[in-house]
Amino acid sequence: MPRRPTAGGAGWTRFPRTRFRRVSSLRATFTLSFAAVAAAVTVLVGFLSYDAAARLVRVDQQTVFAEVVQDLRDQVRERALHPADFAASDSDHDGPLDDIIRPSRTDVQVLGPGGAIVDRGSPPLPVRAADRAVADHATAGGLDEHKEVDVGGDRYRVATVALGGGRGAVQVAQQFSDTEDLLRELQQRTVLLVAAVVIAAGLFGWWLARRITRRLVRLAGAAEDVARTGRLGIQVPVTGYDEVGRLGRSFDRMLVRLAQSEEDQRRLVQDAGHELRTPLTSLRTNISMLRRIDELPPGVREELVADLALESRELTDLVNELVALAAGRSDTEPVRRLDLAELAEDVAIVARRRSGRDITVTARGDTTVDGRPTGLQRAVSNLVENAAKFDRGGAAPIEVVVSGRRRPGAEAGVDPSGPGAGHPGPVRVEVLDRGPGMADEDLGRVFDRFYRAADARSLPGSGLGLSIVREVATAHGGAAFAFRREGGGTVIGFTVGLQRAGDDGR
Repeated sequence: MPRRPTAGGAGWTRFPRTRFRRVSSLRATFTLSFAAVAAAVTVLVGFLSYDAAARLVRVDQQTVFAEVVQDLRDQVRERALHPADFAASDSDHDGPLDDIIRPSRTDVQVLGPGGAIVDRGSPPLPVRAADRAVADHATAGGLDEHKEVDVGGDRYRVATVALGGGRGAVQVAQQFSDTEDLLRELQQRTVLLVAAVVIAAGLFGWWLARRITRRLVRLAGAAEDVARTGRLGIQVPVTGYDEVGRLGRSFDRMLVRLAQSEEDQRRLVQDAGHELRTPLTSLRTNISMLRRIDELPPGVREELVADLALESRELTDLVNELVALAAGRSDTEPVRRLDLAELAEDVAIVARRRSGRDITVTARGDTTVDGRPTGLQRAVSNLVENAAKFDRGGAAPIEVVVSGRRRPGAEAGVDPSGPGAGHPGPVRVEVLDRGPGMADEDLGRVFDRFYRAADARSLPGSGLGLSIVREVATAHGGAAFAFRREGGGTVIGFTVGLQRAGDDGR
């Protein structure tokens, strides 16, 4: 690691280690990517266009020059021509010289015997030893060609054609430096155009990236606010119907569900604390009396022990209900296909053995659903236990009716006053009893946590059983319901909705 001497050279000091973090953003990445793609495409198209144009121009110029030279060779082979025949002073403009210069801008210089210049070209062309040899050539049409000749700072291609018989030769030259200058200017303009397109693409990419990422930046800001403050009630900006808009709406729904979950948890803790306080206080009071149990009469002792046993059972039941309620909100149990009628029959078998009551199960239609077996079994069991508790001395059987989609061939129409009528979901579970029924003010609150009707407060229970039923029904896309039964008693149940369990966002 580099060091530097301290004052006086007494020692060395380490330079501080610096970490450089590359700062990047989606907007910058999108802009650079857009500009890079535009630059690559523009450069490729520009290069191919320039190369094709340059190749076409060069080939065209060379083809014209080759045709002029070939025509000249054909002329001198067809008839014996002399240097004077190519004189520039031809007033009729119908001589061999005019046939040469008409097709293109061609410079012509006439050589006599030995390579002497008879008619100087404009500009004058250089005469080399090879050109003099061609001028003395005996055969007409002899050719000596120079690919590139520097004449006055310009570049020419030059061809010397023999007249034959040692009479001289004709030099034909075509300037291609002006063509190269034209192509060079085209190249410069192409480069400028490519640069302009790249800059324009970068600016457009920046504008487009800013427009696209603006909503993402707002969503990121909202997420950062939630992470920083812990408040889930932050307003999430939701606009548009594209992927970004869907993301915003999903994020907003997630925050709503998290806020609701947090509120439910807070309310559960408050309600649980309130409900636990009463049995704990009673237990503490009774336990304090145990210190003087020897001083109490036998009857009071038995009553004290009975109270302790009852309160401990109620506290145990309350804790178990709280655990069941928390587990009922969990989505860890896998969803599978099951028959609610068979599940209700299993619950009825256990309930008959525990309560000694007659419990009947009736299935109507297709009662198969997608759900979590443990939660649904807990909900049906709570309904049956609730009916048995409030119809303790009843002689009529407790009825469990599971109504589903009508199977093919079933008669249309359902009794609007009977069980299963008008249910909003495909499967409906109802538990019917002939107990004392419920008051109107209790029907609307019977599924609230820890709520117990006035005439039920003397009965055992925690007030969480029906709350668990509502939680399970909601988790399966349905709802819980309760209403009075015609002829006395109560009908309490729930529906399992059309959607698969867990698709409600839990």
